[in-house]
Amino acid sequence: MDDGGYAGVGLRVSDSEREPVLELLKEAYAEGRLEHDEFEMRMHLAMTAKTRADLAAVASDLGRPGLQALPGKAVEQAPDGEDRMWAALAHGSGVAPLIVPALVIMLLGGQRSAYVRRQAAEAVNFQLTLLLVTIVTFGLGGVLYAVTWIVAAIAAVFALGGQDFRYPWILRLIR
Repeated sequence: MDDGGYAGVGLRVSDSEREPVLELLKEAYAEGRLEHDEFEMRMHLAMTAKTRADLAAVASDLGRPGLQALPGKAVEQAPDGEDRMWAALAHGSGVAPLIVPALVIMLLGGQRSAYVRRQAAEAVNFQLTLLLVTIVTFGLGGVLYAVTWIVAAIAAVFALGGQDFRYPWILRLIR
């Protein structure tokens, strides 16, 4: 899970972490994006928030491009065409039983986009699971490779559409 550089959204929040959220709420109220009752409720929730996740929920719909991350979770941009293409390539590499292409995409493309990293990691986990099954069954699991290209193709189509895809029944060793 990408947490925007904050270690643990369940960690307790400090007063200094509340300040940017309180300022954002005041600005939103001044701009007319919040009504008075909602402003007061959100201010109360921000002042009494115990965790970073609680605090992030108070202002999650008020973020602006200049405000990258409220404590808790970064606001992720929608994947663009290039991100979707790299994610689809990572999944599509599952057609051939090779981990390397998806791993390279995860390591290089993942620095550019959280979406690419997440989808490439899913593809790597899929490939690792298939490899482990093949090893544990002394090669008999290799029969799975004959049908996994269908699942990899479906995942690639999801990625091209900008949607997250999670393979069922795999080990998620890489996050």
